[in-house]
Amino acid sequence: MTTQRTSRRRAAAGAALVVAALVSTAACGGGGGKGGGGGDGKAAGFNAGIGKVASASDKKGGELKFIGTQDADSWDPQRGYYGFMWDFARYYTRTLVTPKAAPGPESTTVVPDMATDTGKISDDKKTYTFTLRPGLTWEDGQPITSQHIKYGIERTWATDKISGGPTWLMQVLDPDKEYKGPYKDQSKDKLGLKAIETPDEKTIVFKLPKPNGDFLQMLALPAAAPVRPDKDTVERYGLKPFSSGPYKFVSYGPNKGLELVRNDKWDKASDPVRKALPDKISVALITNAEDMDSRLLAGDYDLDLNATGMGSAGRQKALQAHKGNVDNPQTGFIRYAAFPKTVPPFDNEHCRKAVIYGADHTSLQTARGGPQAGGDIGISMLPPAVVGFDESYDPYSLRQGKPDVAKAKEELKACGKPSGFSTTIAVRNNKLAEVATAESLQASLKAVGIEAQIDKYDGAQSTGIIGSPQNVKAKNYGIIIMGWGADFASGQGFLQPIADGRFIQQSGNQNYPELNDPAVNKLFDEGIAEIDPAKAGKLYQEANKKVMEGAWYLPFTYEKNIIWRSSRLTNVYTADAWNGRYDYASLGVVK
Repeated sequence: MTTQRTSRRRAAAGAALVVAALVSTAACGGGGGKGGGGGDGKAAGFNAGIGKVASASDKKGGELKFIGTQDADSWDPQRGYYGFMWDFARYYTRTLVTPKAAPGPESTTVVPDMATDTGKISDDKKTYTFTLRPGLTWEDGQPITSQHIKYGIERTWATDKISGGPTWLMQVLDPDKEYKGPYKDQSKDKLGLKAIETPDEKTIVFKLPKPNGDFLQMLALPAAAPVRPDKDTVERYGLKPFSSGPYKFVSYGPNKGLELVRNDKWDKASDPVRKALPDKISVALITNAEDMDSRLLAGDYDLDLNATGMGSAGRQKALQAHKGNVDNPQTGFIRYAAFPKTVPPFDNEHCRKAVIYGADHTSLQTARGGPQAGGDIGISMLPPAVVGFDESYDPYSLRQGKPDVAKAKEELKACGKPSGFSTTIAVRNNKLAEVATAESLQASLKAVGIEAQIDKYDGAQSTGIIGSPQNVKAKNYGIIIMGWGADFASGQGFLQPIADGRFIQQSGNQNYPELNDPAVNKLFDEGIAEIDPAKAGKLYQEANKKVMEGAWYLPFTYEKNIIWRSSRLTNVYTADAWNGRYDYASLGVVK
C-alpha cells in the first residue's frame, strides 16, 4: 500500500466550507457542549481510545458527522484503495469475513461476517468452503446469494473498467490471468471464473492453485464484497453503491460530501459485527486542512474521515486545551529511505551502511513531527503492527537516536570511499515532512563526507519518476525517501511488495532498491504457504533481517499521528486493522 493509497489508503496513502469562529474551548471540550465521554459532557481522556474502548455505549440514534479534505479514490468496493475508504465501506458493504471489532492488534483477527464461520479449509490448504448466514439481504430486501459474492469478486479482473483497487484475489486465484472479468465473460450467467464455485445460493468455494496463509485477510477487504449484476453500473457504481450493509446511500457529491441513512432491510440478527448505532452518517469534504481542524475543535464535526493527523496549529491547540479529545496511535506506516543498487556507489553494501550509520535518527524523527506527530524511531523494516515484529531487533542501534560517525567512516573505507562521495536524494515536493527529512539527512551525511543534493520532484507523478527504475538510474537517485503501509498486517501484505525481487516493475515500481535476493524471495514463499500467523511471522522476520543486513533501507519512523474524537462519540477505539484509524463501524454518538 503506497502512501498515497492510505491517506487514501495511504497512504498512502488519503469543496470549501467557511470556517466558523472557534467557540469557547473550555465550554465544549471539542464536542459542542452536548454529551461527552460516556454521556457526562466530558472528554474521555488522552489516548482513551488506544488499546481499549472509550465511552462504551449501545445507545442508538443521532447523526455521526465526518469531515475530510480528501474524497475516496472510489466508493466502489472493488475500486477503492484508500485506507479510510476500506474502513468506511463497512457501513454499506459486507464480506464473508471481516476484521474483528476490537481495539489494537486484536482487530487483525479475522471473524465471520456474511459467512457462518471462517471457512472449512481442506487438508492441502488450497480449498476454502463457506456457508452464508440466513437473513442476508440487499437494500431492496432481495436475498444476497453466493453468486452475488462471486460476481463482486470477479469485477476485480475487469481492470479496463474497474481499475485502481487491490488485486490480491486476482493474483492468488488466477495467477496466469486467464479470466477476463464479468464484462467479457462469455458464460450465460457471467460467472465463468473457475477458481470460485457456487454449488447453491448459500455455498461458495474458493480453489487456490497453492496455499496462501493470508487468504482470509484478502477476503476481508471490500474488494470481496458482493455486487448484484442488475445493479452494477460499472464505472459509475462508486457514485451510489447498492447496499448490503446497515446503511445505504442517500446522496453523494464528489469532493463535496455524502450522506447515508439506515438500511431498513438490514437484519441485525444476520450481522454479528456491526453495531449500526447512528441514524444517519454524513461526510463533509473541504479543501483546507487548517479549516478542518478548526471545525473539529469547534465541535462542528466528530472526526476526520481521512485520519491523517491534525496539522501543526490544530494539534497544538488540541493538546493544550482539549487533550482529552485526542489519541496518538501507531498508523502501521513506516517512513524510510531506500538505496537503489543501480546507482553507484549504492551497489556496495558498505556505502549503504555508511548512510545508515551517518544519519541522525532523532533529527529525522523531529523532521517528521517528533515522537507524537512523527512516530517512534524505526529500527527495521517490519513495523510494530505487523505480525513478526521484534522490538529487540535493532541491528544498527538506531533507537539510541544518534549518528555513529566512527562506524560511518569505517563503512566508507570498506566501500572504497574513505573521503566520502556525492549522491542525490529524491523527495516528493508536495510532502513537507518528507522534504524536512531529506534536509535532515543531507545535513547529517555532510558531517561524514557524503555530499547529497536534494531533488524535489512532482509528488503527483511519483509512479513514473521514482517508480521507473530506468529514470531512477538516469537521475542518479541514490536515496529515495518514501513511506509504506500494509494492506493487511502480515509480511506478505507489508514487506513483500518492497523487498521481493519478483515485484520489481518497470513502471509503478515499489521495490526501489531493486532488491532481488533468492534467499529473501524463498522466505516470502515459505511465509505465504504457512497458515499459522505466528509461524509465518517468524519467517517474515527472517526476511526482514536479511533486508536489514543488506542495508537496503534506512527506516526513519514508525509513524504516529494525533487524531481527534469529539466528546459526542461513543465506542471509540483505534484498530491496527485500519492502520490506527478508529473502527468506524462501531462508532455511536450521544444525541
